[in-house]
Amino acid sequence: MRKTTPSYIVTLRLKTEVFQEDTLNKRFELSRKLYNACVNELYKRYRTLQQSKSYKKARKMKKGKAKNDAFSALYKQFGLFEYSIHAFLKPMTQKFKQNIDAQSGQKIGTRAFLAFKKVMFGDAKKVYFKRYGEMESVEGKSNKAGIRFIDHTIVWKGLSIPVIVKKQDAYVHLALRDKVKYVRIKREFLKGKYIYYAQLVLEGIPPHAYNSDGLKQQVGVGRVGIDIGTSTIATCSEKKVLLTELAPRVVNYEAEIQRIQRKMDRSKRTQNPSKYNDDGTINRHYRERWVYSKRYIQLRNRYRELHRKNRMVRKQDHETLSNELLAMGDLFFVETMSFKGLQKRSKKTEKNKHGRFKKKKRFGRTLSNRAPSMLLNYLERKLKYNGLELNKVDTAKVKASQYNHFDDTYTKKTLSTRWNDFNGIRIQRDLYSAFLLMSIVKDDELDKIDRDFCFKTFGSFRKLHDRVMQTLKTKTRTLQSMGV
Repeated sequence: MRKTTPSYIVTLRLKTEVFQEDTLNKRFELSRKLYNACVNELYKRYRTLQQSKSYKKARKMKKGKAKNDAFSALYKQFGLFEYSIHAFLKPMTQKFKQNIDAQSGQKIGTRAFLAFKKVMFGDAKKVYFKRYGEMESVEGKSNKAGIRFIDHTIVWKGLSIPVIVKKQDAYVHLALRDKVKYVRIKREFLKGKYIYYAQLVLEGIPPHAYNSDGLKQQVGVGRVGIDIGTSTIATCSEKKVLLTELAPRVVNYEAEIQRIQRKMDRSKRTQNPSKYNDDGTINRHYRERWVYSKRYIQLRNRYRELHRKNRMVRKQDHETLSNELLAMGDLFFVETMSFKGLQKRSKKTEKNKHGRFKKKKRFGRTLSNRAPSMLLNYLERKLKYNGLELNKVDTAKVKASQYNHFDDTYTKKTLSTRWNDFNGIRIQRDLYSAFLLMSIVKDDELDKIDRDFCFKTFGSFRKLHDRVMQTLKTKTRTLQSMGV
């Protein structure tokens, strides 16, 4: 088995000239076509596999090692494995060898195979082909061939593009002392044009960042419970309690994005009347190309720019919050939650009390904007850099939202119930769940709450809780799920 070492990424802007940007655009487009060719070939091979008698026989087998071995043999027989796609790509990369090197071509094949692998294992329904302009990155496999980083310069098939490193950026200068594993070239559409970046994948852990006050990111001491929802997060340690909105700044762009989408739709319908049926749906039988006005292109660029800003704001909010959480302690507990399941539409058809059908939409847009899983990934990554881990508690076994540590009972509550009442003591539901998660017994099972620890720390928790809720009441805007 290949030995893995820890790694991290440093992103540096490229100082490109116009001819270099043209060459890079050409190579991104070639990479897109190679990727689509791989996906197309994988679909052909998979359909051939599905029509075979061996496949139908293997599907009827009972779950176990024999069935897994049968499928592994079939995948190998029909060329549905990573290195077979590398072999399929080899003659194409040789044809375009002036622009695409062998290692970058193999990485494109690996990328297509990993996406298609989800279809093979039932984790996805289909793999989409990339449209023009949708290929946003190309990477190599090592810093010895293909795309390389040499003396603050990206070297790739005749191109030598310097990276921009600021003299006062001490973090980057420290990071560049580490070994470069491989290089990725990435582009972003910024204010109507593409900006190019080099992402250096470096071996080791990131250097510590300092400011005038000393170390910027410090790890606290103690237990921390995290109750994370679709749009809020509640955390509790012995010294601090926090209830806050996830990525609070993303809502600033949501309304404008929706307005631009409506304008784009009106423009597209005006320019392409034959593309739509009388009921407003798209006419799939009309195969002519779409016509886009200059106004539509301006709106589309503005739409892309807003999404880019939204993405960057969300990332900054999560980085800041993860640092704040890291300073609360060094032993973290969080409930497992299937955010992927919450994205799906409800299968049940139900009516409300007025006799109208309920919407089947659930939390797709909220999860897209707030990205709670991304925050946990950021926190887990930073914990690993410090030799720590994020302890994941089984939700079904612990049932923190239902438990009452005073009488050791479980009571189901509706989602709209935001407060717990313990004989006149009112505690916000999410903060109480975080308090209980903080009290989890640290063992292999992670399925027991330490009641003695709960009784010992509840008094100080209640004081911190009341202080936080009083502060939230003074804010001009809070989410309904906070119960303020």
